Amino acid sequence: MQAIHEITEAVPSALHLVTTPDPRPVIELENIHKTYTMGDVQVHALRGASLTIREGEFVAIMGASGSGKSTTMNIIGCLDRPTKGSYILDGQDVSQMSKDERADIRSSKIGFVFQGFNLLSRTSALENVELPMLYAGISGAQRHQRAMESLASVGLAGREQNHPNQLSGGQQQRVAVARALVNDPALILADEPTGNLDSKTGTEVLNLIDELNAGGKTIVLVTHGDEVAERAHRVLHMKDGVIDREVFNQHGKKAVAATAPAGKGH
Repeated sequence: MQAIHEITEAVPSALHLVTTPDPRPVIELENIHKTYTMGDVQVHALRGASLTIREGEFVAIMGASGSGKSTTMNIIGCLDRPTKGSYILDGQDVSQMSKDERADIRSSKIGFVFQGFNLLSRTSALENVELPMLYAGISGAQRHQRAMESLASVGLAGREQNHPNQLSGGQQQRVAVARALVNDPALILADEPTGNLDSKTGTEVLNLIDELNAGGKTIVLVTHGDEVAERAHRVLHMKDGVIDREVFNQHGKKAVAATAPAGKGH
């Protein structure tokens, strides 16, 4: 009995609590303001929005017209810069970068998927996917190989030479996803990616986005649709230029709804 007691006493001191660190932040917006001047009128599109999105998350942003949703998307996508506040993208402060610097960041760090596909109509699927690498100065042989691999990864092997008008809407959106992936970006930013698709095709595209996230890609999806937003781990609802509330979906980290203080994300 004495030996058992000694072992029992020794075990706690030998145990070490092992904790898994949180994934690193990919997006850090802190107190973001955006003001547009229209003649004599100033429009305050964002009024101190803050949020953090970590590597591997799938986050949806929702909000009514005028809520600041589109402005937030433009800032996250480095299509615009804030009037005030800090934006760290994948470890780089992009808040006050010039237009050319933001263009370089977009090509290397962000993959875009738009509602309207934004494909060049007179070029093949392969050439559309090669385009971001052309801007990045990647050699022709490497562009070709990576574009072929990217198209195959979204189920379009054999369609490389088709032009957009020879593809269905769902196939065009898959080309757009392949183009978004080809530079291995830190972030996939999807703006109403199913908006021009029928429900069946839209579901197929969302399934593809789910697969990308399951593979480790960080996804930010801007949408009006509740059914689309339900795919995300959490949903940020915007109102009057701030994040008004945050909802965790059941397959996310928490199965609860939480209200965030005005202007604060979690």
